Amino acid sequence: MKIIINIKRFNPESDAEPYFRKYEVEANPNDRLLDALMQIKRFQDGSLGFRKSCAHGVCGSDAMRINGTDRLACKTLVQDVATKDGDTVTIEPLRYLPVQRDLIVDQAEFFKKYRFIKPYLINDEPVEGEERLQSQQERMVFDDTTNCILCAACYSACPVLEVKPGFVGPAAIAQAYRFIADSRDRAMDERLELLDNKTGVWPCQNHFKCTQACPRSILITKRINQTKDLIKKQRR
Repeated sequence: MKIIINIKRFNPESDAEPYFRKYEVEANPNDRLLDALMQIKRFQDGSLGFRKSCAHGVCGSDAMRINGTDRLACKTLVQDVATKDGDTVTIEPLRYLPVQRDLIVDQAEFFKKYRFIKPYLINDEPVEGEERLQSQQERMVFDDTTNCILCAACYSACPVLEVKPGFVGPAAIAQAYRFIADSRDRAMDERLELLDNKTGVWPCQNHFKCTQACPRSILITKRINQTKDLIKKQRR
């Protein structure tokens, strides 16, 4: 079927303002939206800018807003967003991050906030044996958070960032919880202190948009609330 791909374009070197451009594409319902974008770039407009890498939902490179929802283009089928000839699919870059070109955003601020929560194991205690062991039960406490691919879909989906741009964001908090809940880590108090402020966990209002946007099915809102509970417990 033939569908219309309506893409928000912007080249800061030549455009004063962003604008939309439409492309007609022949697509199979089972094609990925990424395939449609590649078809446009290869055969219609080589200047179109977007990121892609693995094309299998692992690298997180091709996160974008598709019909107003933050998704990975490689995990979105044409039939998910268009059902008949002439249907229009609108694609925009992720929100709250500066646009470098078309659908490519500068993720420096996103990763700055991610690094702020110290996303690595901290434990200076001597290791007994060859490695730090952990039971399956201990792992399951935070297992889903290890699936994060840092695509920033949850960050773009979060309505809080629209009014509070300093908010550390859902991905950073979920990854903080990943180590806070890790039985091998020894920096829980340090991370909880980092998040116990007006740009940490407290701006979150439980909209669940981050959880809905996550392509890896991470229970982000739940992990944020668990982090809040740990902070409250720490204060007592």
